[in-house]
Amino acid sequence: MLAWVREALLASHADHRQEHEEAIDRLQTEYKRLDDRIHAMYVDKLDGKIGSDFYDHLAGEWREEQRRLQREINRHQQADETYMDEGLQILELARNAQRLFEQQEPREKRRLLNFVLSNCSWEDGEVRATFRQPFDLLAETNAISARETARDVSNLVKKEVWLGDQDSNLD
Repeated sequence: MLAWVREALLASHADHRQEHEEAIDRLQTEYKRLDDRIHAMYVDKLDGKIGSDFYDHLAGEWREEQRRLQREINRHQQADETYMDEGLQILELARNAQRLFEQQEPREKRRLLNFVLSNCSWEDGEVRATFRQPFDLLAETNAISARETARDVSNLVKKEVWLGDQDSNLD
């Protein structure tokens, strides 16, 4: 199941990566357009077509816009990197949760439970846990897999009882 989730994460990451790359391309195009404007306006300033005050004012605004664009570019690049890292860390946590939980002090166990669970209640003599995302998906997928495995084993047992060790064609 974790291998399936890892593959889904990789596929999702590819989609997100493309979105981030497209956004970065748009931002870089806008950055370059402003850079070209600043350069052209500088030439106009040198040629005496515009005054220094006008140049300084507009160039300052456009450079501030370029700084904003660069921050957005950096944000998209960082988000693309952390998306996959955080997803893999969550998978590793899910895979090792029981072992990690058993090794921790009570305070750390509580922190781990708070990270994985959003709510717990006591109903009909049983603890009911509500998982946080994406642990809810993992728990649901695990439950479905367990039910299907139990059904497959049950069907196999029924076939073995029905068929037995006898071959009806040998008589």
